[in-house]
Amino acid sequence: MPDRLANLTLAGVVHDLNNVFETLFEANDILKADPKHAKLSATISRTLKHGARIVKSLETQGGRTDVDRLIEQVEALLTDYLVSSRGPTIELVKELEAELQIDGNRGAWERVLLNLFLNAARMMPQGGTITVTARSTSAGIEIQVSDTGPGIPARVLPSLFEPGFTTTPKHKGLGLHIVRSIVESEGGQVTAANREDRSGACFLISLPLPA
Repeated sequence: MPDRLANLTLAGVVHDLNNVFETLFEANDILKADPKHAKLSATISRTLKHGARIVKSLETQGGRTDVDRLIEQVEALLTDYLVSSRGPTIELVKELEAELQIDGNRGAWERVLLNLFLNAARMMPQGGTITVTARSTSAGIEIQVSDTGPGIPARVLPSLFEPGFTTTPKHKGLGLHIVRSIVESEGGQVTAANREDRSGACFLISLPLPA
């Protein structure tokens, strides 16, 4: 009975959220018809599609994600967030191996990368650089996200991925826990450290080669 209720709860939430997204998409179509709101409408549309992919990822396992396309989409979402929130100027540097793919659907991986990008941006209120690299190795695939912020205090490193852990009361401390949960569900691991060459945090995702 508990499993059935859990499945019903997930299916019900997905169903109801899809209804919400349908209404919002239709409302945005009205906004899009006005040329003076075209830019705002495009931002809303990208955000709604991101939300819809997250919902789909909750009920769909497996798949394959193109890393180039993934980073391109997450970069657009980061830009939308920074513009809408009047955030700092962030430069995104991409060093991506061509035609690299990873296991898992795009909605789930968008959650991973967007959480890491937002986390980095919030640590650089005066602006800075986020560097994302992706490459294959003899052991699998590595994706690294680093920033030019103040780095991670040594005392918080052991608790960084725990649910509810946060250094800022404004946030609930779930972002990095979501990152770890999704990465581990794909057979990988994620670690956090400070950059050796200069200040800033570095997150390393290590994944097995696609099956």
